[in-house]
Amino acid sequence: MLLPQHFEQKIGFTTLREQLEANCLSALGRQYVARMEFQTKHEPLLKLLQQADEFTFLLRSGADFPASHYYDPKAHLKRAALPGAFLDVAAFFEVKMSLRTIRQALTFFSEADASLYPTLRLLGIGVQVDRNLLAAMDKVVDDEGAVRDDASPLLRQIRQELIARQGQLRKQIAGILRHAKNEGWIPGDAEPTIRGGRLVLPVIAEHKRKVKGLIHDESASGQTVYIEPEAVFELNNDIKDLDNAYHRELIRILTALTDQLRPHLPDLRRAYSYLGLIDFIRAKARLAVSLDCQLPVLHNKPLLKWHGVRHPLLQLAFAQHKRDSGDAREVVPLDLELNAEQRILVISGPNAGGKSVSLKTVGLVQFMLQMGLLIPCADNSEAGVFEDIFLDIGDEQSLENDLSTYSSHLLAMKQFLLLAGKKSLVLIDEFGTGTEPSLGGAIAEAVLEGLNKARVYGVITTHYTNLKNFAERTPHLVNGAMRYDPDKLQPLYRLEVGKPGSSFAIEIARKIGLPKEVVERATQLVGKDKIRYDRLLEGLEKDKLELEIRTAEAAKAEKRLKRAAQEYTDLKQHLEDTKLETLRTAKQQAKALLVNTNQQIEATIGEIRRGNAEKETNKAAREKLETFVRQELQIEPPKPKATRERAEAGGLLPGDKVALFGQDGHGEVVSVKGNTAEVMFGGMKTLTKLNQLEKLGRAEIREREQAAKAKSGRLGGGSSGGGGNGINITDRMAGFSPTLDLRGERAEDALTKTMSFVDDAVMLGMPEIKFLHGRGNGVLRQVVRDYLRSQRAVASVADEHADRGGDGVTIAVLK
Repeated sequence: MLLPQHFEQKIGFTTLREQLEANCLSALGRQYVARMEFQTKHEPLLKLLQQADEFTFLLRSGADFPASHYYDPKAHLKRAALPGAFLDVAAFFEVKMSLRTIRQALTFFSEADASLYPTLRLLGIGVQVDRNLLAAMDKVVDDEGAVRDDASPLLRQIRQELIARQGQLRKQIAGILRHAKNEGWIPGDAEPTIRGGRLVLPVIAEHKRKVKGLIHDESASGQTVYIEPEAVFELNNDIKDLDNAYHRELIRILTALTDQLRPHLPDLRRAYSYLGLIDFIRAKARLAVSLDCQLPVLHNKPLLKWHGVRHPLLQLAFAQHKRDSGDAREVVPLDLELNAEQRILVISGPNAGGKSVSLKTVGLVQFMLQMGLLIPCADNSEAGVFEDIFLDIGDEQSLENDLSTYSSHLLAMKQFLLLAGKKSLVLIDEFGTGTEPSLGGAIAEAVLEGLNKARVYGVITTHYTNLKNFAERTPHLVNGAMRYDPDKLQPLYRLEVGKPGSSFAIEIARKIGLPKEVVERATQLVGKDKIRYDRLLEGLEKDKLELEIRTAEAAKAEKRLKRAAQEYTDLKQHLEDTKLETLRTAKQQAKALLVNTNQQIEATIGEIRRGNAEKETNKAAREKLETFVRQELQIEPPKPKATRERAEAGGLLPGDKVALFGQDGHGEVVSVKGNTAEVMFGGMKTLTKLNQLEKLGRAEIREREQAAKAKSGRLGGGSSGGGGNGINITDRMAGFSPTLDLRGERAEDALTKTMSFVDDAVMLGMPEIKFLHGRGNGVLRQVVRDYLRSQRAVASVADEHADRGGDGVTIAVLK
């Protein structure tokens, strides 16, 4: 139940209904707007709200949903139901295009994710649009509303003949017109026109006898007559006959098409009901988008638990004001809760402070909700369902019934007390006013007590102190105050639940400049208790504002601190990332430089060896290496010792101490023949090219002897030179294989063989050696590589190329 009878107008819902009508695309949708009803059952209301919520999501997502050709063809369907009747081309165009829109809507919901639009999908169950009927209409009428030339073979033939005859007529009439203009019988700017469905010429009246033909009409002034030239009689007759034939064939086609449509009328009516409902829900969704509405959690009981709720009409007005003037104003949101423990809210505060707006917000928003509309609130809001909404607001004075304003308020109170119950929402503005304050306050308190006993829910605004006190001491009632700045005497339009508000009447009177003696006298008349009470409320309000300011400042400071901490953390992370990146880059550059250095050194050694001990070639290779060291490594290369020089032909004599390049041991030259020297290494003679030898000084000989002794001690006294058995090293080099096969060996045996193999390779000056150990369980590979990495003579250890064994073969490059 809704009271008073003109509830919608009093609460302001008529404006929202007009908005919905404006959002509709068709009369079908507007009919649904007109039939909107106040819902008091939870399940039907929830379904309406879910439909609106799903369509609101559709609009906000920007989905491609059909938004054109929402025609209302009910009159056409009514005519088509008559046997023998036919629809014209325009009617079929509207039917065709609107049925296509229905099919597109059905297809959209059937192909969309079922979880997105469950209730909207259900609306299409049972709705059918026959494809053959749609195709038949499309064959006759195109998408521009014109008849297709190929609607039937006869229609095509007639159309082609008609075009041909009209072409001939235009040519003949153009010749006659040109001749008549030259003779001055027709004005120079005149053109052929149509009279009575026939093409005629506008001839000057005084020359009408000079143009042979039939006069069809004359101008209002009588100065021009319209003549059909005799020469085009037959062509005009042919065109008229063809035009009649064309229309006869078209009527035949339209009649047949109407006969085809007639059996589908029940399905079409159902389809157009669906189209109107979709248009209506779309209008609700558009309103929800414009007001930023949400679907609150809906409970099957009386409840208001709103967060950030806004008055919709104020929001629309402010939006329009912003569009018109650019001045942006925001609606102050309202937080409000009415539940079984806190059923009635008594709002107090100064005039123009927003009490009535808060009350109207409650009434309008709850009414919106129970009319099936989403409401402008935060998404964490909750709401319930009321069976009644009773409203007493404004001046209800009636001259017809001889009722004063106060009497009309009392009549409303009577109805509320008689009809309101535990599922009713009662809204009373300026409760108790209109009569002598003490009596009005007493009656209002008694009525409020009766409403509380009836367990109603409600929002009441008042200035009466006794009502504030009653709410303070009575269960299920709670005070609320409209916030006010007592220093600036300006309303803040914010509702605070839990304490009463002051009217600030004395302060406002003093602020606007009422005579001081009048204000003081009023203070005396009110009494000390009342003044003390209002000042207490005023003090609380000041404390509240000051606390809010300090809280806001603290929140800003905390926000700045958090931002600074975050910036510090981000900077620290950036430095760590930069450090890691720098190290990674440096390692990559060092690795690349090492590779380049090794390549340069190997290239230099190769050039020296290929130079066959030629002095200029060796010198150039050394200089090239030194240049590389300076430029790439940015260090000065060590200068060679004066005693270390490559042997040249004629530069060595028997008895000279020499060493093989890259080897630790040394020997003594026995004899020199050409580019070859016979050298004694530890009791073994070997023939060596002179460019493989370097001459040693005394100091270097001592260093090598000491190194040899140290190595001998580590190896248990064995000699790196191979002992004194007199075996020729040249023979050993010839029989030495740079690859050692360890496959199938035990780990201990493999290690022994590896140690011996490495010693021989180092002694013989091998640049590179290989170990075949296979993959297996990886034990042999691990043993070999661990030993190789422990030897100073080994420069690097790596896998063989994948095509030649991969990690089943280990390659060791020797220094």
